[in-house]
Amino acid sequence: MNLPDPNALIDALAAQLAPTLSPDCALIGIHTGGVWLRDAVVARLPLMSPMPVLGELDVSFYRDDYAQSGLHAEVQPSVIPFEIEGRHVVLFDDVLYTGRTVRAALNLLFDYGRPASIRLAVLVDRGGRELPIGADFVGLKLDLPATEHIDLLRDATGALRFVHGPWE
Repeated sequence: MNLPDPNALIDALAAQLAPTLSPDCALIGIHTGGVWLRDAVVARLPLMSPMPVLGELDVSFYRDDYAQSGLHAEVQPSVIPFEIEGRHVVLFDDVLYTGRTVRAALNLLFDYGRPASIRLAVLVDRGGRELPIGADFVGLKLDLPATEHIDLLRDATGALRFVHGPWE
């Protein structure tokens, strides 16, 4: 499968988001790919004064498969250094598949307070939803069989690329 350059998709996503953002919103990435995506989109946004606040969520303990998979070595702290209550939030994730990661992020986010609204931005919507969750902003829609995966990776220089293949 020929996948597009993630940077072109990030450009398109930033163009979709820019007219909808205000300085009082929060841009929150889900570790790790969602944080990478959020940072790349923010770098492409026109300057606002003040800029939207940035946060990060690690949903490891909120996953409904935590009991089966246990704690992963990559667990990061969630960082929400601002008030969530009443704030408009854009939640970022790299690949939307079953919806379970987003569900976990919503549960965690509400532990911080009740936002006025939450919109979802994803780089790739690969189909295969198990929960009624959809993205408001999408870089690319793909229909992949359940036997295949697509991942966003970042190298040591910060360059993003896709990896696609069968589940192992």
